[in-house]
Amino acid sequence: MTSHQNTQTMKPATAAKKLGVYLEATPAEFREGVVTRAELNALQTDPPAWLRDLRRDGPHPRPVVAAKLGVSIAGLHRGGVAEPLTTEQIEALKEERPEWLERERAVQADVRKEAARVKKLHAERAERVERD
Repeated sequence: MTSHQNTQTMKPATAAKKLGVYLEATPAEFREGVVTRAELNALQTDPPAWLRDLRRDGPHPRPVVAAKLGVSIAGLHRGGVAEPLTTEQIEALKEERPEWLERERAVQADVRKEAARVKKLHAERAERVERD
């Protein structure tokens, strides 16, 4: 019996998501093919110039934009940001500090505080259960 190993492949959209880049900004050969697990690993460990440029300058997908601005994806939507943004546009928003951005950052900070409080509460309960 011979061992047969299938090569794992993924759609370009999945690979772009894993790489943290906006699919439409990637080269045509990336968008039109499939990406193997080995190719994805190679892109992550030794990114080509186009990938380094995209990661540095954008345009960035919503999850990356939200993280760079310190808000949620829903907060971006509430703020009227529907399109991918470049690093330059993100920095401009940070400098302008529009009201929606400040409000969404405050909401995000409250969400993080509540998550930390709940995590601490669960840890304390688990500790009490172990002692009992």
